[in-house]
Amino acid sequence: MAHPIEIGLVLEGEDAEEFLEDLRNPKKPTKEQMEMFREAIRIYKAHPAS
Repeated sequence: MAHPIEIGLVLEGEDAEEFLEDLRNPKKPTKEQMEMFREAIRIYKAHPAS
C-alpha cells in the first residue's frame, strides 16, 4: 500500500525570514529573466505537451 509523502523542508532563522520577506515583497523580474520567460513560452507554444 502507498505511504504518504512527507515534506522535509523546514526553514528556520534567517532563511525563514528571507523567505517570508520575498513572499511579502517580491522583486520585479530583470530584463534577462523576462527574456527567459518569453523564450520558454515560445518553446512551449512551438511544442505543446498535448
